[in-house]
Amino acid sequence: MPVLKHAKKKLRQDVKRTLANKKVRDTFKRLVKKAKVAKTKESISVAYQAIDKATKENIIHANKAARLKSSLVKESTPPPAAKPGSKKAALKKVKAARAASSSSKK
Repeated sequence: MPVLKHAKKKLRQDVKRTLANKKVRDTFKRLVKKAKVAKTKESISVAYQAIDKATKENIIHANKAARLKSSLVKESTPPPAAKPGSKKAALKKVKAARAASSSSKK
């Protein structure tokens, strides 16, 4: 335990800050988990706000915040379908035709 007056004050400040940081950290973790399960626009929006607040208060790094937000969006939206005139659509047609012709030869 601290003996000096300024060290005692510093300890009181550190305890207070630790509790405040823990509250923000726990809140954003809980909301991110909830958003990953629910996958609704509202839950993702609330999770974004919590992530931004944690970043602003230097609880998490900005890059981690960006990574979390990106993963939330990726999990919530289905992959886009190939457009009718795109290369991917043409390749799918060719592969399907080859599969059909090889199965009919057997």
